[in-house]
Amino acid sequence: MSRNFELMQNLGKEREVFQVATEPLAIPEPPAPMELQPLQLKMEEAQRDEIFKLVQRVFLVPGGEKSRLVVVSGMEPGNGCSWICARMAEVLAAQVSASVCVVDANLRSPGLHREFGTSNHYGLTDALQVSEPVRGFVSQLSRPNLWLLSCGAEKEGARALLGSDRMRSLLPELQREFDYVLIDAPPIGTGDDSIMLARNAEGVVLVLRANSSRREAARKAVRDLEAANVRVLGAVLNHRTFPVPESIYRKL
Repeated sequence: MSRNFELMQNLGKEREVFQVATEPLAIPEPPAPMELQPLQLKMEEAQRDEIFKLVQRVFLVPGGEKSRLVVVSGMEPGNGCSWICARMAEVLAAQVSASVCVVDANLRSPGLHREFGTSNHYGLTDALQVSEPVRGFVSQLSRPNLWLLSCGAEKEGARALLGSDRMRSLLPELQREFDYVLIDAPPIGTGDDSIMLARNAEGVVLVLRANSSRREAARKAVRDLEAANVRVLGAVLNHRTFPVPESIYRKL
């Protein structure tokens, strides 16, 4: 079948797995890595359509509560979280005239600069160690309203800065400078960094990997987020490799 993303709309099934009141998006494995250029939207049409649905749900709900600062975090490393975050930022920037900034806070394994085909030598880690305006650390991508704050140079002890007062003050500054902010966070299963970031955001989008993310681990992540008063805005099932017949897809 030609669908590249699948939206599961059976809330009963979702609550059984995630115990949250959002509609998880099932996404197959992305294409093989390729050289990506900013805002070329190198996705198949069906992929773009489903990312558009996710963006609409999180940021552009008609008449609903709109999010402006969102954390995107995976359950484990290597589940395509950076790919999802980058594509969300691109699609959002293509849909609005407002400014969009995507931030690479995955200091353990930064990947956003590769998604946008740019360098990673001056970014978040540098901004966290000085009191200069954050505008001096972002780079504009090919679309005038899309900006990137890359991870920045690797520095000793930089990971501890994610929970610092400077990081907490940087997030409101980003919100003042940009209309929408998406943060590519470290995997939830590798520490508390994502929860610390999400506490200061309006919610989190969880990215799970098909045939890898364990159901109980996902439930625990949701419980931990709820205990920290963090809203779960959506759940994405990535790297789905098995086909779903059209007749079944319509019932999901």
